[in-house]
Amino acid sequence: MSAAAGQIFSIAEENKPVPGCTISGAAFHGGSPDCLIFSLAAGTDISAESYAHPKLWLALQGEMTAFDTQGLSRKFGAGQMFVVPADEAVGIRAIKDSVYTEIPVREETDMNRAVKAGDVFELKNLIPFQEGKIVNMDLINSPHMKFVLMSFDAGTGLSEHAAPGEALIFALEGEAVIGYEGKEHRIHAGENFRFDKNGRHFVKADHPFKMALLLQLDAD
Repeated sequence: MSAAAGQIFSIAEENKPVPGCTISGAAFHGGSPDCLIFSLAAGTDISAESYAHPKLWLALQGEMTAFDTQGLSRKFGAGQMFVVPADEAVGIRAIKDSVYTEIPVREETDMNRAVKAGDVFELKNLIPFQEGKIVNMDLINSPHMKFVLMSFDAGTGLSEHAAPGEALIFALEGEAVIGYEGKEHRIHAGENFRFDKNGRHFVKADHPFKMALLLQLDAD
């Protein structure tokens, strides 16, 4: 992915599907497998495969169907997530031109009980707003990576701090101001933002705002 740290961008716009093709690439610089981006043209698919650990498929654009060899067919689209079960062969088919991210859940990963294999759900609906407060929910937590949901009531925010690893923000609902290395950027639902490791940033929610944060960490 070509987007530099410190700018508003769209993963979906940067990874537009090519007719008749499926395309994949790493979301983080350096080719890390901790988050992959897939672009599927309408009518294409990735055949059913099984893995020893679950995967999270977060749809950013389009409409897709997750399917298995036993007749499972679960449709999901932009803003929704499908949890791929471990040790079950599951494939994905694009009904419309689609873009999604794939986040593997390794053996050492703790996964929130709110996330169940085989489920389709709206990320923004997993976490509530609370008056005057910031609410956090860790969906996955491992030595290599964290995937966190956050909701901000209007008037709340995070003071400036440094990111301990490269990170991606997925704006899920509302809008807010992201400060990064001395500059302010307004982010809206459906947009993305990248931090470099040790990049100093803050969040100022002048409107109610929900986001997901995918943070890549260096394992000890």
